[in-house]
Amino acid sequence: MKVQNSNKSFGLLFFVVFLIIGLWPLKNGDNLNAYFITISGIFLILGLINSKLLSPLNKIWIKLGEVLGIIIAPIVMFLVYFIVLTPVSLIVRLFGKDLLGLTFLKKKDSYWIKREKNLGSMNNQF
Repeated sequence: MKVQNSNKSFGLLFFVVFLIIGLWPLKNGDNLNAYFITISGIFLILGLINSKLLSPLNKIWIKLGEVLGIIIAPIVMFLVYFIVLTPVSLIVRLFGKDLLGLTFLKKKDSYWIKREKNLGSMNNQF
């Protein structure tokens, strides 16, 4: 993505964010928050004209996203592993299933699985 497009989308994103924050008090019947409305207007103007003034803020925002990704991704993967995969594995083991067929059977001559369905010619795969 070009820097200009990135600055434009960054400016418009923060326009929307600060506009929502500025209009949020209306939900409770309070007055507008003029400071946030003003900041949102500044971001709108800078975003529409693709100002280079947004470049440093955009770079900081991208770095923050990278740092959060480094921190949060392992935490999410840890939770998925221990909340989803571990209980499923324990349940499968409890019922004695061998889903991958990994058990070694001495009495079996071959582990080759005969295909029931003929796939046909592989000349025109795509």
